[in-house]
Amino acid sequence: MYKQQESLDSIPDMNETKVLRIDLASTTPVFRQIADGLRALLVHGAFNVGDRLPTVRQVAVDLAVHHNTVAQAYRLLAEEGWLELRRHNGARVIERPQPRASAASQQSFVQRLRELAARGAADGLDAKSIARHLDDLAEMLNK
Repeated sequence: MYKQQESLDSIPDMNETKVLRIDLASTTPVFRQIADGLRALLVHGAFNVGDRLPTVRQVAVDLAVHHNTVAQAYRLLAEEGWLELRRHNGARVIERPQPRASAASQQSFVQRLRELAARGAADGLDAKSIARHLDDLAEMLNK
């Protein structure tokens, strides 16, 4: 279910539900990679309201990381309103009200998206490939 990224050459398919990949060689902290991956799964409907996430220890074992790293990711998602954390009861997906994006958050998002596209181009992705991936993501979000 959860695994470390074995190759940076493959682009994960968002249709693969409930698969979380991390890259220990990345400069992005592992807890952030876990939170970002789980957030993407939550946004795309891989988990329903009321579903329990795997235990912190199970995810830690699957990813070969320390359990505190996974716990930190779960706490971050709980702070964002995605999860309810209960001691000895695990993490449960909760109903999250749709927030309204401020002008600052929209501007920040566009800036990060530009930086990500520039990073892809710097890593050798051509403009058509980047555009195709963005179109695919936009189509998924509109479902």
